Amino acid sequence: MLIDAERSGETLGTLPDDVEWSISVVTASELLHGVHRARSDQVRMRRQAFVEGVLSALAPLPVTEHVARVHSEIWASLESSGEMIGAHDLWIAATALSNDLAVATFNSRDFERVPGLDVLPVDPPRLTPAPA
Repeated sequence: MLIDAERSGETLGTLPDDVEWSISVVTASELLHGVHRARSDQVRMRRQAFVEGVLSALAPLPVTEHVARVHSEIWASLESSGEMIGAHDLWIAATALSNDLAVATFNSRDFERVPGLDVLPVDPPRLTPAPA
């Protein structure tokens, strides 16, 4: 969700006070990866500003031993059922479950495969095409 917001040029804005907002350290890495992959200085600077804004507003939750234990259980369960999700999403799900948090995502289909995970589907932003 944050990566899509950055790509579309949106800002993080003000987060509602009635919800506990966090991100996984894996999400932080994905965002920072986008900074390093920028094809121009202009894009790199825009991405860096967005990521720094996110990281100043949301302290990333670390991968702890508890997260690793939950991760291994989810991994084994999804693997045995043939319902695997992406490696990064698996860590994000484990972080959320370990901290009793929901995952807000555009990718609800994959996250809904994780038993016990509260998934908050988010509609992707509708981008209007630039005038020709």
